[in-house]
Amino acid sequence: MERQRLDKWLWHARVVRARTHAAALIESGHVRVNGAREKSPGHPLKVDDVLTVRLDRGVRILRVTGFAERRGNATAARALYDDVSDASDGSQSHI
Repeated sequence: MERQRLDKWLWHARVVRARTHAAALIESGHVRVNGAREKSPGHPLKVDDVLTVRLDRGVRILRVTGFAERRGNATAARALYDDVSDASDGSQSHI
């Protein structure tokens, strides 16, 4: 798999609890891909894209390292990205 929908990837990476929440987060303008605000849940992601996601508890910056066919456990989800958020701001909480 070379690309994956943004909403699906956010769900598979366990950034959100449901795919509908991912779509709502994107459509409300809380997600940037490589610095550009993205409002389309179907936007195709590729490896090495950098996502900036504004959540209730802060901002997470994630570099895409892979994709999954299905939503797996937390360990499998963690393999899909590198968290490059600043550790000092407490934004590395995982759902």
